[in-house]
This record gives sequence, C-alpha cells and structure tokens, in this order.
Amino acid sequence: MDSIKNKKIFIKTYGCQANINDSEILAAEYVKDRYKIVNSEKDADIILINSCSVKNKTQSKIINYIGKYYNDINKNILITGCLIKTINLKKQFPRIKIINSLNLKRIKQSLIRKDKNVAIIQISQGCISNCSFCATKTARGKLKSFSINDIKYEFERAVSEGCSKIYLTSQDNGCYGFDINIDIVKLLNELIKIDGKYKIRIGMMNPQHITSFIDKLIEVYKSPKIIKFIHIPVQSGSDRILKEMKRGHKVNDFVNIVKKFRKNFPRSKFSDSTIATDIIIGYPGETEDDFNKTLELIKKIKPEVLNISAFSSRPKTPASNLKQLPSEIIKNRTRKINELYLSYRKDLSSCQNRLIRTKC
Repeated sequence: MDSIKNKKIFIKTYGCQANINDSEILAAEYVKDRYKIVNSEKDADIILINSCSVKNKTQSKIINYIGKYYNDINKNILITGCLIKTINLKKQFPRIKIINSLNLKRIKQSLIRKDKNVAIIQISQGCISNCSFCATKTARGKLKSFSINDIKYEFERAVSEGCSKIYLTSQDNGCYGFDINIDIVKLLNELIKIDGKYKIRIGMMNPQHITSFIDKLIEVYKSPKIIKFIHIPVQSGSDRILKEMKRGHKVNDFVNIVKKFRKNFPRSKFSDSTIATDIIIGYPGETEDDFNKTLELIKKIKPEVLNISAFSSRPKTPASNLKQLPSEIIKNRTRKINELYLSYRKDLSSCQNRLIRTKC
C-alpha cells in the first residue's frame, strides 16, 4: 500500500452479502491508513474492486468494468475477492494490483457500514459441500465457523449502534458450526436473548444440511425477532440432476422443508413469510424431462423469491469438463421458467410486492 501515493479510493463491490461486509471492513482499514473513501470513480485515484466468481455473467461485468478504467493513467486499479482465485486477471490486465482479502479478519474489526440501519455479520467462512458447478469453494476454502461468543460480540455491537436489521451470512448458513460441534439453531437461540429493537434475517441454507434439524429450526423461527424468510436453494426439480450436481439432497428433502415452513408460517397479506430458492437452468445433461420436473416443482411450491440462473461453466470446477447444452435450449428453458414465475408472482398478496431478486 505504501507504494501508492494517491489517497482517494472508490470501492466497487460485486456479489453476496459476505462480499458487502468484506468491503465494509476494507473501507475502515483504508480510512485508518488515511485514505479517503469517495462515492464515485471520477473522484477516485484508486478503484478497489471486490470481485465475485459465481457466474460467467458477473465475471464479464467485472472484466468490462476493469477495462473501462484500466487505460486511465490517473487511476490505480486494485482487485480482491473470489475472482482472483478463479482466473488470472493479470494476464489480461498486467498493471492491476491483486489484494488477497480472502484471509481478512472478519470478527471484531472496525467497519464502515454501507447502510447504518443494517448490520451484516459473517458467521463462518467456506463450506463442506462439493457442488460440481461451484467455484466459490475454490476461493473460500473449507468450513471455518466463528464462535458464538465472537458472533454475539458483533451482534451486540450492531444493536448498540442502532442497527434495526441484522443479516447473518456465510457461504452456507446451513452447515454453520458443524466443524465445532454446534449448529445454527444453537447460535440463534443465543442471539434472540439479546435485548434491543432488531430483526434477524438468516441467509442461505442448503437443504442438504438443515433436513437434520428442521424442526428445531422452525421452533426458533417462531421468535418475533426473526424475519420469516428462508432461502433454501433447490437448483433442480430432478433428482438425477441433483445427483450429478453433487448437491447432497433430493427434491423431497426440499419439499418437506417447504411444507413445514408453510404450515408454521402461512403466506398471507398480514405475514412477511417468504420462501426463496435458486434454480440452475441447462446444467450439462439436463433433458427436457429433467427441466419439466423443475417446472412442475416451481408450479407446486410457488416460492416468493426465485433466483434463476442459466448454467455458467466456471473454471476449476468438475462441471466445466462436461459437454454443455446448446445456448438456444438454455435460453428457451430460461424463458419458460421466467414466464412461470411472473405468472404466479402477480397473484401473490400485496405484502409480496417487496420481493427483490438477488443479483450479483
């Protein structure tokens, strides 16, 4: 950092809530080093890009963004985040500087919140799954859960600073604590004891993991301090494709979780009950029958939030070695699932107008 003389820095963040929190921590570190955080690229001497490696579409956006400013002699480009572990950006942009923030300390650190009312708390790093299409584990590594006491410290700090919404995030909240012999239910039961006016929003949990404690999870969700939002990515309505993806769950596991959640937290105009899920369209080998099973599943469940992704072949993943489906087939199937989603979403009660589709 000492070799960089300019002191005005703009931070551009791509990806998930964890990445946003990483940028909040990085912003505080730069301020501590007497850098000034600015709100636009034009005012910056340095542009720090916190990258994401989940999708080809996101990767393209990042590369285009770098290219937009790379030839400006008045700008220094720094890049950090997951993409630096996925592709060699220096091959295309030799003068950029790589900053490895993946080992960043994320607990008990100074930060500058993006939204003063929202605290993003990372409860772990990495995961224990081996999904064949995912490049994030290459970047984030194996599961490392943070202790309940450390998370409580972050939580209490957020509440004392006036944060009314607390987002608990990680690569997979469903396996939180498996490496230290606890689970997210135990964590939540400790957090809801903390006094204050706040609501907890729990981030993504893979069905594979929460099937073993879904009943206990439902019980803790009954707390008025927890938003009735559950994000459980099914990815496909075909058990054959789920097995190929190495997802670790079956369609019925997902359906059973949904049934229990709906039974305890019915959807109505008076309720914030929300089920979110993700699907991947056009995974290698997906047949028309496989896709139709996904359509039928979505018709049956009608999740309030449906994150639809065309399959992206990511470097260093097993799925990248498989024969890809023709782009026209993927486009056609994506159009059909989007039409289905839009057809039932407009019929949802007025409380569902707050839906936001996740984007990277």
